[in-house]
Amino acid sequence: MAKLKLGPIADDKPVKITVELPAPLHRDLVAYAEILARESGQSVADPVRLVVPMLERFIATDRGFAKARRLP
Repeated sequence: MAKLKLGPIADDKPVKITVELPAPLHRDLVAYAEILARESGQSVADPVRLVVPMLERFIATDRGFAKARRLP
């Protein structure tokens, strides 16, 4: 059998989770969506849609996480 250059395909199926937010955090998320809409000139986005990019940004910029991930 030939060795292919492409390895196994990662399972990238989205995972749905349910999270309860404290009311003050939800208000901040709504305010953030409103400010983002104002600054970008777009309509106000559903605050829920901000959660994924915020988490991605947080994880991508967390140096401690990156360092710990590299350790065996």
